[in-house]
Amino acid sequence: MIRKLRTIEMQRLSVEEFREARKVPLIVVLDDVRSMHNVGSVLRTADAFLLEAVYLCGITGRPPHPEIHKTALGAEDSVAWKYFPTAVEAIEELKGRGVTVLSVEQAEGSTMLNDFHPNENTVYAIVMGNEVKGVHQEVINMSDGCLEIPQYGTKHSMNVSVTAGIVIWHFVKDGL
Repeated sequence: MIRKLRTIEMQRLSVEEFREARKVPLIVVLDDVRSMHNVGSVLRTADAFLLEAVYLCGITGRPPHPEIHKTALGAEDSVAWKYFPTAVEAIEELKGRGVTVLSVEQAEGSTMLNDFHPNENTVYAIVMGNEVKGVHQEVINMSDGCLEIPQYGTKHSMNVSVTAGIVIWHFVKDGL
C-alpha cells in the first residue's frame, strides 16, 4: 500500500531557509502577463524548484494581490521578485550581469526544448510572454535565442504557467 505523506513529513523549508538556500541559476521573466493566477502559479513553481528570481514586467501583476496569493500560496513571500516597467529594462539588467536570455516563443530558428541542453555554470533567464501576444518582438531581438516546446495538436498554444513549468523542469531535471 502506498501512503500519502502528511505535510509535516515533507521537510519543507521555512521562508527564511528558502531565502538562504543555494538557488538554481534561473530567472523567469514575465513579459506583460495579465493573469494574476498565472503570476501566482509561476511564483509557486519558482519556489518548488528553488529558482533565483522572477521578474515581473509591464502590466504583469505584483504582490501583494489576493489573486496572486490564491495560486502562489505564499511563494510570493519566499521567491525573490522584482518589478520592471518593461521587459526590455529587465533584459538590459540581465544582459549587464552576463545572464543568457532565452525567450520561450514560436519563432524562426527556435531551438526545440528537447534539443536544448543548459550549460553548467551559466545563469539563464527565460522570458514568458503575454497570454495573447506572446513575447514582445523587441525582447526576442535582445534575447540570445528562443526555446520552443514541441506541440503536435491543433492549438500550438499552452497556458503561460504550464509552459513555464515545463521549461523550468527542463532546466532543473539534470541538476542545472
